Amino acid sequence: MTSENLKEKIMEALSSVPSSSGTGSVVAQGQIQNLVVEEDGTARFTFLMSHSDPGSLVKDLRTATERIAGVSSVRVNVQLPQSAPPSPPPSAGGGTPEPGSVPAPTPKPGLLSEVGRIIAVSSGKGGVGKSMVASNLATALALDGKRVGLLDADIYGPNIPLMFGESRPPGVTGEAGAERIAPVEAHGVRLMSLGFMLDKEQPAIMRGPLISGILRQFLEQVAWGSLDFMVVDMPPGTGDAQISLVQTIDIDGAVMVTTPQTISTGDVRRGVRMFEKVNTRVLGIVENMSGYECPKCGEVVDIFGKGGGEALATELGLPFLGFVPLDPSVREAGDTGVPTVIRAPDSPAGRALRGVATALEEILSQAGPR
Repeated sequence: MTSENLKEKIMEALSSVPSSSGTGSVVAQGQIQNLVVEEDGTARFTFLMSHSDPGSLVKDLRTATERIAGVSSVRVNVQLPQSAPPSPPPSAGGGTPEPGSVPAPTPKPGLLSEVGRIIAVSSGKGGVGKSMVASNLATALALDGKRVGLLDADIYGPNIPLMFGESRPPGVTGEAGAERIAPVEAHGVRLMSLGFMLDKEQPAIMRGPLISGILRQFLEQVAWGSLDFMVVDMPPGTGDAQISLVQTIDIDGAVMVTTPQTISTGDVRRGVRMFEKVNTRVLGIVENMSGYECPKCGEVVDIFGKGGGEALATELGLPFLGFVPLDPSVREAGDTGVPTVIRAPDSPAGRALRGVATALEEILSQAGPR
C-alpha cells in the first residue's frame, strides 16, 4: 500500500471519531492537520484540541490510527488554543479568597464513592521531590495491602509514568456507550496521568480552564474501582489544579513536601495557608533531601540544611511526618521506574519513606471520617 493510500485510510478512520462539539467528526471540524506517513509506516499528524475536548480524545485518535494495517506507529502533535475561554467575573471581595470563603465541595453524585481516603501531595515550589514522595507513599500503602490509586495532577510535569516504568496507553473498559478509561496498573498501584497520552517529548501547553477540565475528567471518566486510598500528585504552587480539586471532591487532606532551606519552607507556608483558605486540612509536612550520609565514613552532611520542615510544622501546629535523606537509591529507583520502597526498601530513604506512610496512616486513623 502506498503512503497516499495509507493516508486516505487514516483520514477515513479518523472521520469516525466524533468531535466533542457534537457536530460531525474531528476531521469535519478541521482538527486534524499535517498528516504525514513515513516509509516505515509511522503516521504523524497535528490535532487541534479545543477547550471542550476531553483528554481521552487523543487516545481515541491514536487507537483509531493504530488499527489500520500498514501503520507501524503513531505520533500525535497536540496543539492547544492560544487563548482561554473568558473567566467568570471576580467576586465582590476581590480575587483572593478569605479563609473559609471557597464553597464547600460539590462533587458529582457517586463520584469516587468507592474510594476510602483521598490525599493530595503538594509543595510550594518545584524540585523538592513531591512526585517522588507521592509515588513512594502510594507504593508503600499498596505494599501494606491497601488498594491504591495514584492520580497525576501535575499536568505540566507528568512524571509518574517514568517513576513507575510505564509507557502503555490506558485502555477502555465498560459497555458500549458507557465506556470509561482503564487506569494503568504498576507495582500494585492504579495510575492515571496525562503522560500516558502524550508523546515522550511533547510539552503540555495549556492554560487554567484546560487544566481544570483534564483533572475533572481524570476523576469522573476513569474506572478507578474500589480503593482504600487515592493519592493525588499535585502541581507545585497554589493555582487552578489545587482549587479545582477541592471544589470537585471532598479530600481528606494534603501532605506538604519541602526541602530544609528557608526559600522552600517559605513557599510551603504559603501553600498551607492556601489549603486553609479552601477549607482543606493539612495532614502533615515531609522534609525531603534532609542530610546526606557519606557511604565511606558515615559522616552526615546537611547539604541543604536540616530541620526547616520540622520547625515549620511546629510553628504552624501541624504534624511532622518525617525526614527523607538525600540518597542515591532514590535517583536510581526513579531512573529504573521502580519506586524506592520496592527497589531499595532497606536504604535510608526507603526506610524513611515507609515511615512517612505509616505516620500518615496513623494520623488518618485518628482523624475520623471527612
